[in-house]
Amino acid sequence: MFLSVFDVFKIGIGPSSSHTMGPMSAAGRFLDELREGNWPRARQARPAAITASLHGSLAYTGIGHGSDRAVILGLAGENPRDVDPDQMEPIVEKIRETGQIEPPGHPAYRFRPAVDLVLDTRTPLPGHPNGMQFCALDGDGQLLLRRVYFSIGGGFVVSQDELAALKDAPTIKQDVPWPFANAAEMLDMARRSGLSIAAMKRANEEVRISRQKLDRDLDEVWTAMSGCVDRGLTQDGQLPGGLKVRRRAKALHEHLSEKWRRNEIDPLSGNDWLSLFAMAVNEENAAGGRVVTAPTNGAAGVIPSVLRYATQFLPGMGRAAVHDFLLTAAAIGGILKHNASISGAEMGCQGEVGSASSMAAAGLCAIQGGTPEQVENAAEIALEHHLGMTCDPVGGLVQIPCIERNAFGAVKAVTAASLALKGDGVHAVPLDACIETMRQTGNDMSEKYKETSQGGLAVNVVAC
Repeated sequence: MFLSVFDVFKIGIGPSSSHTMGPMSAAGRFLDELREGNWPRARQARPAAITASLHGSLAYTGIGHGSDRAVILGLAGENPRDVDPDQMEPIVEKIRETGQIEPPGHPAYRFRPAVDLVLDTRTPLPGHPNGMQFCALDGDGQLLLRRVYFSIGGGFVVSQDELAALKDAPTIKQDVPWPFANAAEMLDMARRSGLSIAAMKRANEEVRISRQKLDRDLDEVWTAMSGCVDRGLTQDGQLPGGLKVRRRAKALHEHLSEKWRRNEIDPLSGNDWLSLFAMAVNEENAAGGRVVTAPTNGAAGVIPSVLRYATQFLPGMGRAAVHDFLLTAAAIGGILKHNASISGAEMGCQGEVGSASSMAAAGLCAIQGGTPEQVENAAEIALEHHLGMTCDPVGGLVQIPCIERNAFGAVKAVTAASLALKGDGVHAVPLDACIETMRQTGNDMSEKYKETSQGGLAVNVVAC
């Protein structure tokens, strides 16, 4: 089982990896298939129009997550990594006005968002809660091509056939030096090799890319994460979406910075800084800004917060420590995704913020000198105390309770790492058992608590 660190940490846009980045990427895949795919083409048939529909969780909270806008942008040829956040609205408005898309390398297609993009809450697509369908029609309205995709969390998109293959295929050991598929295998390989988790993960990555490129790309991920923190600390005003949620990070940053300049001693300041950094990222995410999936957008603030805290307040945290943190976190993230899920639509928020907190705890423990056993313990402690957490965003927006929830996930991660470092790595609940518990809990959880905004806070708080 191999999941690259750059599969876990993807640079993209907010507010949701599964509901924004996923649909945008799926639309791009459909365009590629339409132009280059090996599908039956009648001699005179020419695609003239495109339609799309979102289903399940994507339909229920699509407006709040910007899923409709993401599909429009994807069909216009944009992708999550490169799209200019400042140009997204003008692109969408032009398509709404003209009823036409002109993606690069394609002819113009008719696409009227008000008519041709449907949020279908009545017809789930079997296989996954985040389903979407794209169709290409000829000038007479005859169907030429239909494709179904699923957004399975963290920006990952699979076709109908790929989803079936994922569910049916046995675990395949990839051609890497340390092909651990679970935490038990990871610890066994660490003991036998004498390597850290970060070193094993690095060796696996370097099968595919050079050490120099790996380090450059890790730098790019951290630069994007840290840049998101910095931007979030300077922005003010109200977040979009109608809940009238005001940004708080800027004012809190000014308050904490003033106390810092006055050398005021506050025993709770560590928690305050962690919360500040996490909130800064998730306010940016809620505004549709540039973020990094970590492992999802809804949980994008936890890992940058903990890593920013470490580099700012702990001694000796240079470039190598940042790389080891990200590699260790990605190793845990791969195990979580492989054996359960990081998708809020599948697991609830235990799969998003819980996974992020687990990954951050592991990374922090590792760069503070933790053994592989202590790192595994830190990851387990953080995940265990998120078990059962629902995903119930008010108004379908990634704002309440998501922004503050990331702050608490960061605090839990630091607490978990601290507890693990004070032990010897021996503990009662293995990480694998905790992950399996999360999987079972997610499967048992009612759909209304899994990113549909049909239960919990979403129905008990008035969305004005």
